Amino acid sequence: MDEINMPDKVISVNIQEEMKKSYIDYAMSVIASRALPDVRDGLKPVQRRILYSMSELNLSPDKPFRKSARIVGDTMGKYHPHGDSSIYDAMVRMAQDFSTRYLLVQGHGNYGSVDGDSAAAMRYTEAKLSKISMELLADIQKDTVDFRANFDESLKEPVTLPARYPNLLVNGTSGIAVGMATNIPPHNLNEVIDGVVKIIDNNLLEDRDTDIDELIEIITGPDFPTGAKILGKSGIYEAYRTGRGKVKVRANVDIEPMPNGKQRIIVTELPYQVNKARLIEKIAELVRDKKIEGISDLRDESDRTGMRVVIELKRDANPNVIINLLYKHTQLQDTFGVNMLALVNNEPKLLNLKEMLSLYIEHQKDVVTRRTKYELKKAEDRAHILEGLIKALDFIDEVINIIRNSNSTAEAKENLIERFQFSEVQAQAIVDMRLRSLTGLEREKIENEYRELQELIKELKAILDDEKRLYQVIKEEILIIKEKYGDPRRTEITYDDSEIRIEDMIKEENTIITMTNLGYIKRLPVNTYKSQNRGGKGIKGMQTREEDFVEHLFVTTTHHYILFFTNKGKVYRLKAYEIPESSRTARGTAIINLLQIEAGEYITAVIPIREYEDDKYLIMATRKGIIKKTGLMEYVNIRNSGLQAIGLKEDDELIEVKYTDNKQEVFLVTKFGQCIRFSEEDVRTIGRTSMGVRGMNINNDDEVVGMQLASQGTDLLIVSEKGIGKKTSLDEFAIQRRGGKGVKCYKITEKTGNVIGVKCVTEEQEIMIITIGGIVIRLRVKEISRFGRVTSGVKLINVSEDIKVASIAKVREDLEEINEVIDNIE
Repeated sequence: MDEINMPDKVISVNIQEEMKKSYIDYAMSVIASRALPDVRDGLKPVQRRILYSMSELNLSPDKPFRKSARIVGDTMGKYHPHGDSSIYDAMVRMAQDFSTRYLLVQGHGNYGSVDGDSAAAMRYTEAKLSKISMELLADIQKDTVDFRANFDESLKEPVTLPARYPNLLVNGTSGIAVGMATNIPPHNLNEVIDGVVKIIDNNLLEDRDTDIDELIEIITGPDFPTGAKILGKSGIYEAYRTGRGKVKVRANVDIEPMPNGKQRIIVTELPYQVNKARLIEKIAELVRDKKIEGISDLRDESDRTGMRVVIELKRDANPNVIINLLYKHTQLQDTFGVNMLALVNNEPKLLNLKEMLSLYIEHQKDVVTRRTKYELKKAEDRAHILEGLIKALDFIDEVINIIRNSNSTAEAKENLIERFQFSEVQAQAIVDMRLRSLTGLEREKIENEYRELQELIKELKAILDDEKRLYQVIKEEILIIKEKYGDPRRTEITYDDSEIRIEDMIKEENTIITMTNLGYIKRLPVNTYKSQNRGGKGIKGMQTREEDFVEHLFVTTTHHYILFFTNKGKVYRLKAYEIPESSRTARGTAIINLLQIEAGEYITAVIPIREYEDDKYLIMATRKGIIKKTGLMEYVNIRNSGLQAIGLKEDDELIEVKYTDNKQEVFLVTKFGQCIRFSEEDVRTIGRTSMGVRGMNINNDDEVVGMQLASQGTDLLIVSEKGIGKKTSLDEFAIQRRGGKGVKCYKITEKTGNVIGVKCVTEEQEIMIITIGGIVIRLRVKEISRFGRVTSGVKLINVSEDIKVASIAKVREDLEEINEVIDNIE
């Protein structure tokens, strides 16, 4: 006891200094070894150790599942001396498709749900590596990364993974350390890889650094596994430039009519990390407390096919008002706080978008360099052995004699080294050589292998000697990842009403939109074309290729929405100002650069609308005479990838769409000169993806070329493919029931050719006639002669034998204003 209390055994410590030192050590341990990801592979230590343990257990995607408890036990016993629940929780998150954008673990069993249900106990579930996680581990055995001793120095673990793709941005992460936190959103693999390729290309092709604005154009924003919508881009831009920002995320909500005349709100996608069960409870509380009135029923109809939360409304409730209240009071609209903090050289650092990608590329340069050196050494070692074998085969009789006369293998090796100056490795390979190697075929194999190795060695040395070759290897490998695992965006980025709208910065003015048959679109001022007399030669409207011609031409304003309908029955949307302005003779911009049109899809109808209204409709016509009417509000939420506007049979196409008020009279005209007129009320309103009903009964070899509304004019203007045309009073066409064969509206002869276009017009209007050569002529309707139904008309435009009229378009601007401008043109 006396010894214990001896003064020389007592260490005096300043408690303030000790607390400071101990707390800093603890804080740095949490920061570097637990909560923050490494910028190189985007993984926290526990995630990295789980994946490495699974690879050691040989749990590749083509192998059977293994119990989660076994994986957790291996990880804990070998590399991660912490609680098993923390390891299992990390593994579960990597296997949840609503938590991780690109799954790193394939789970088998109950791995939880978006309702907040926890996963089953680890003894019940099974797991193995996903295909994309194999890309994180690729080439780890080729000395691509550093290894360090594990906690008890009995094993080695990787400091980071090789990571063939930028996992930190692709899958994101979140973590709370001491005094700091990280919250990096997931992104679309295609966009992130395109960003990496942009940096590499700028370095390779232009020998310059990449501006962060170039990357922001490519990586448009976070792409959450749960989809939903991001409102506005200001938060995204701030986060990408500074490392911090707030992103508004809103659920995907649709309004559906019910059979009893009521309406319901359908929620199909939720903001990232929102608990669906708690959300429904919150809505129920708001209804109970009468903070939101107008909801009559609330239920969850989600199943294996997808999410579907149904909010039924009372008969007099306004669904848009209810939706806005839900956005305000619930997590149907949420905020994701971006904080892009990661470990750089084991130190926490706030990174912007460019820094993240640049540091990843530096990591890949190191990985590819180390792998190349490893493969080079392996190739050189093998080539060295093959050189010895080839030399031995040249002196095979003497070699065999030396080996036969030696008393032991060691003596044989020494004798071979002394006689032929073989190295120790070569001599060992020779004494190990089998008799079959003496055949001519085996010798040829050895020589071929040696030649191939020489080529490989040359290639590997070239990569090590030239940094641009190194960049090229990184680019090629990461593009393979994009091709294998890339997928479309799930999260749509839309405008935020609370932000300054782009159109507020753009003057609203009349503009002409033209688009060619091959899909080149442009915007140009309305004074581009000068009014001409009937029969003129026209002016050059667009520079086109020989096989191309102007197909769509109309006048609108810069602030209108432009809806693009395709032959496959899909609809896409742009604001008019989003279409680049060009000169009169310029070809324009390819529509595929503005819209995400699929292969084999092309634009067949284009209409401008000012805003979406409840009592407005879209009426559509197909080539086979099918007609369909659908409420305009069903087309409010049009994604970048388009929206199905009408269901079509395989041999049919959508040709025309009109914007109506449900009180119109519809004209359908065929290429053989038949016309039918019927009331729009004959066509019942149906859903967005439905096929429609018969509008006109046409012959098998005939087809509808145009649809017009009686409200659009007083005469029906019909033009043939050889430039012959006329106008006929609408009064000459009696109203029929839809589905009939109609009446004759145009006399077709060899001189006229088939009908190419039809427009309802008034005397005060003007039209444009476009040929397949790109020639445009502008005519006043009052100068075109009026004829009866069964006539051909007069020549409206001079065309040569090999040139035909492609289409006609009606000018809709204020003629008085435009003519004043035109009159000033010399």
